[in-house]
Formats: sequence, C-alpha cells, structure tokens
Amino acid sequence: MARICEITGARPSKGSIIWRSGKPKREGGIGTHVTAITKRRFFPNLQRVKALMPNGEVRYVRVTVKAIKKGLITKPPVRTWKKENKAAVAK
Repeated sequence: MARICEITGARPSKGSIIWRSGKPKREGGIGTHVTAITKRRFFPNLQRVKALMPNGEVRYVRVTVKAIKKGLITKPPVRTWKKENKAAVAK
C-alpha cells in the first residue's frame, strides 16, 4: 500500500544523510569534510482514522497528522445502535 495521504496527497520525499569528519574551524580545527552521502526517504506521519466522507459514509482513511490537526477530516458521531446478529436474523 502506498504511503500517501488521502486528503493532502503528501507522499515520501527524498533526502540524504551527510557524513562529515574533522573538527570545525570555529572550534579550532582545520574544517570538516564530507566523507559519504547516503540517500534516504522522509515518510509522512500517516495515521489510520475513521472519517465521515462527503457522501455520508463512514470509513477508515490514511491521513497525515498535519491534516488531522488542521481539521480537514471530520470524525463520525459515536454510534448508539448495535449491529444486527446474523445468526438471529437467519432464524
């Protein structure tokens, strides 16, 4: 499953880890040097939450925490009715 927010469309972004060696000049050294650059990915903070969709249905969606904090999703009301028991209905 793709790590994409269903509301904002946020997806993993690229970056790199930069390894440096040496002592900085401001600390009395001769300066730092880059010894290696490793590729990495930054993943969005996705959470699986129940949301009320525009057409009125309630379903689970994968959204970023940023979208939840902004109030872009609406949580469904607390359910007061109980699900029907299939065994009791079949009799």
